[in-house]
Amino acid sequence: MIDVMYFAWVRERIGLPREQVETQAATVAELVAELRTREERYEVAFADLASLRVAVDQELTDFEAPLKGAREVAFFPPMTGG
Repeated sequence: MIDVMYFAWVRERIGLPREQVETQAATVAELVAELRTREERYEVAFADLASLRVAVDQELTDFEAPLKGAREVAFFPPMTGG
């Protein structure tokens, strides 16, 4: 079981701030592929991975990052300066 958190417009599209997911995914990309098959709202949220960032256990990483031993994955749009 892994905690999956969604921020900003990702949360708005999926309709949840976080959920626990049972997964056999080995990488973040595999987890995204599993989530996209759930419902259309996930497909829409993950349609353009280039517009998303991901963190595994609060460490910014990429979609090929391994999930073995991970407790948390967070998806969010790129941060902008201001």
